[in-house]
Amino acid sequence: VQLQASGGGSVQAGGSLRLSCAASGLTLSSYGMGWFRQAPGKEREFVAAIRRGSSGDTRYANSVKGRFTISRDNAKNAVQLLMNNLKPEDTAVYYCAAVNGLGFYYTDSEYNYWGQGTQVTVSS
Repeated sequence: VQLQASGGGSVQAGGSLRLSCAASGLTLSSYGMGWFRQAPGKEREFVAAIRRGSSGDTRYANSVKGRFTISRDNAKNAVQLLMNNLKPEDTAVYYCAAVNGLGFYYTDSEYNYWGQGTQVTVSS
């Protein structure tokens, strides 16, 4: 089982990035998915989650609500995080994670599988 996060990079404030999380060895539509981030010197924090299955139900951290969108691409067995209007405080390593559960999960200890992380740097 492997999750591969990609799409990070360096952008100026107000810019956009699209992160992608692709999987091998598991079918992502059968898992709840989440994105977390960790800034230097800080703990890893919840960013966004999408419920297992086809409902499309999502949840977001207050700090990204209205700017970030999590979605599934089942044809590619992937989950994406579209990040608009990026701010310098969004700078972090972003991780995708999968959980074998029906609900929403906001702490990293609840997730079963993790990607390796992709760096997002936003300059002012």
